[in-house]
Amino acid sequence: MEHPGLSTTMRRILLLMSCLLLAVGVCGGPLMMRLYYVEGGSRIWLSSWLQTGGWPLTLIPLAFLYYYRRKTEASNAKFYLVTPRIFIASFVIGIATGLDDFLYSWGGSKLPVSTSSLLLAAQLAFTAVGAYFIVKLKLSPFSINAVVLLTVGAVLLGIRANGDRPEGVTSKQYIIGFMMTLLAAALYGVILPCIELIYMKAKQAITATLVLEIQMIMSFAATAFCTVGMIVNKDFQAMSREAKQFNLGEAKYYTIIVCTAAIWECFFVGIIGVIYCSSSLMSGVMIAVLLPVTEVLAVIFFKENFSGEKGLALFLSLWGFVSYFYGEFRQTKKQKNTSPEAEMTTTHTESV
Repeated sequence: MEHPGLSTTMRRILLLMSCLLLAVGVCGGPLMMRLYYVEGGSRIWLSSWLQTGGWPLTLIPLAFLYYYRRKTEASNAKFYLVTPRIFIASFVIGIATGLDDFLYSWGGSKLPVSTSSLLLAAQLAFTAVGAYFIVKLKLSPFSINAVVLLTVGAVLLGIRANGDRPEGVTSKQYIIGFMMTLLAAALYGVILPCIELIYMKAKQAITATLVLEIQMIMSFAATAFCTVGMIVNKDFQAMSREAKQFNLGEAKYYTIIVCTAAIWECFFVGIIGVIYCSSSLMSGVMIAVLLPVTEVLAVIFFKENFSGEKGLALFLSLWGFVSYFYGEFRQTKKQKNTSPEAEMTTTHTESV
């Protein structure tokens, strides 16, 4: 039987696994998406669809968990744990995720990875504000400092907009892409606390199975949203033609599509795992803290220009991360001094 009350050790193991999956998605997802565009891809709705199109992969761990429940609970084991109320909430958030995927894909088609990644770092600021209003998360002075620094970093990039405009992209397209990416960061900064709110208001034990079911529903809804966009835009008919014209060849075109979907699924499973084991703000921090890795990979693989403005924005971002983690460290130390039983900085509500 799955125990809703996780020990400190087990929770840390799950958190580590979730962080590893999130790292694969955060670093690999933007690079794969940019590779698709650089080598001749142009279907924005298809790129959006790929971000959640790997949702059937979630059925694999769910099948193992169901087998385990059948083995321990026999005929009492439920086939699924999600309630109609949670299903509706997850589906609505999934639709919002689909819109966010489109915004991010549009921005990613016009911006270098290094620029779009720095803009997405501002998501931590939006997540912190969203978590404050939606789940009533208390913000420390260090968290507020991190929010300010990340916001200044995004503004700094905007001052020199067009400076790293990719070849073939007009000034208008670049500016729209800049705004689209910033809107994507803002929207996802609201989505993450909403996922945490589902956990808090679930009125049932939050187990690994329920977490994966919620993620699968959200990804399915987002994929359905993007599928409608693909149908209207006639992307399905254009795929075979685009594959034949792809710079790397038809076989590699489909390989990139499959790998992109799998890598983005790692991102979504990882992020919902981090929220389950910690908090929505922690997930935002993890996305932002992987920024330097994505930056370096973008410069290496795509030979992107790393200007002084980007360097300063990166410095401000890292300063914000250090500020946040130092604040978390101090809060954890304070909790341990006042309560020996405190397990983590952010306590996740597992049952109501």
